[in-house]
Amino acid sequence: MSDNLLQRSVTTSVARNLANTTKTSPKMMSITPRWLLSMLPWVQVDGGTFRVNRTKVELAKAERIGIDLTEGTPPFSHESLRSVPLFSKLSNEILSRMGGRFKTEEVTLGNKLVSEGEDGNKFFVIAQGQVEVLSKGVHGSDLRLALLTEGEYFGESDLFSDKPSDVTIRTITPCVLLTITRKDLDALLAEQPNLSDEFRKAIDEHHELRSTVNRYGERNIDLVSGFAENVEIPETFVDYSAHPREYSLSAVQTVVRVHTRVSDLYNNPFDQLQEQMRLTIEGIKERQEWELINSKKFGLIHSVDPAMRISTRYGAPTPDDLDELLALVWKKPAFFLAHPKAIAAFERECTWRGVPPVTMNLFGTPVITWRGVPLVPCDKLEMKSRYQSNKWFGTTSILLLRVGEGDQGVVGLHQAGIPGEIMPSLSARLMGLDSLGVASYLLTLYFSCAVLTDDALGVLENVEVGYYHDYEQAGTRGYQDGSGI
Repeated sequence: MSDNLLQRSVTTSVARNLANTTKTSPKMMSITPRWLLSMLPWVQVDGGTFRVNRTKVELAKAERIGIDLTEGTPPFSHESLRSVPLFSKLSNEILSRMGGRFKTEEVTLGNKLVSEGEDGNKFFVIAQGQVEVLSKGVHGSDLRLALLTEGEYFGESDLFSDKPSDVTIRTITPCVLLTITRKDLDALLAEQPNLSDEFRKAIDEHHELRSTVNRYGERNIDLVSGFAENVEIPETFVDYSAHPREYSLSAVQTVVRVHTRVSDLYNNPFDQLQEQMRLTIEGIKERQEWELINSKKFGLIHSVDPAMRISTRYGAPTPDDLDELLALVWKKPAFFLAHPKAIAAFERECTWRGVPPVTMNLFGTPVITWRGVPLVPCDKLEMKSRYQSNKWFGTTSILLLRVGEGDQGVVGLHQAGIPGEIMPSLSARLMGLDSLGVASYLLTLYFSCAVLTDDALGVLENVEVGYYHDYEQAGTRGYQDGSGI
């Protein structure tokens, strides 16, 4: 207002001091829907520890080999060769000698490593990159049997078998491979007279054991069926694991401090202590969901069995990739769990193919489904990026879960009824006042997560979220191998 104009009314800036504003409670951007916490069935763990009893696995399961290509260090420990079931019964001496014979090979894209009908004589461990396993179908076309990625291996039986290969294996990205040939193995076994006999004995024991177990490594249950007379009924029993896994409840804790002067004088219209508690609990719940997914002790990402891990074919998550994941977790799949960016990438692939997914309402919010299974968004699935400044693009994973104790699925663990409980398994306790008049409250949340059987949880890895289609060039795909749809 200029100086030559008289003030004719009280200004709004002054009048506002005398008015009651309409207020909101404090808001926090980091709050998410946390649908995983709502969709997991929670099991009461009264003793603080949850034991998952399983049948005994007689045959060692295939696991990935941990690879470290740091210069000056061995790429893997020789003991990690026991991850190969065929080598699980070999002595440390043989494994140590084998580990020292591996060579590093760099292979370009599209290179055939094994050809169908030819004798193989080399064992491969994938240090970097991806390869696909192909076989001729009855109609003469190439059928993809598997897609192998870092830490996986093939050709172990070619080290001692003269049987021609029944598959073709080729690289679909540039690869770094660790290899050992039959000639190298024969040379190390010839160094001492007993090594060859020991190696053959261990291999024979593996094949004998393999003939007595099912595809899950459990001993076959002997049965007889039919109406034939004078048939002796077999005797059998089901053995249990002698060392079942136990899950102890984890804890998330913090101390909330509120000055008594604040809670005494500024407690209207919002209770200051209540708001401090509410926002802190929101943070605790966010951390709980993160731990359920990423904890190295019990998190879903680290609980996936090696046999239940697959990789994307081209990087971007396609309907084919999710179909493959559904084929792994085919017994009552409950929901996919994916980063919002991964869901957006999948929607782009569906749009490109002209197959828009069906939408359903979940807790009042529309979410897409694939084959009737909802894709639940969760930003706790971390993104791996080559660019430290950008955490929203890169590669991530998509999980698929079967849930419920009755269906041998994934369950959450908690203990309701603890002292000072304000929510199930969440307690708040007054720790007292200090000399400055600040009250301290201890908040503690107890929880964990258990996968009851290995086939209850699968993961699609190496999901690239940054691929976009150029619709002006219709019909071109732009993938690494130049293939189209």
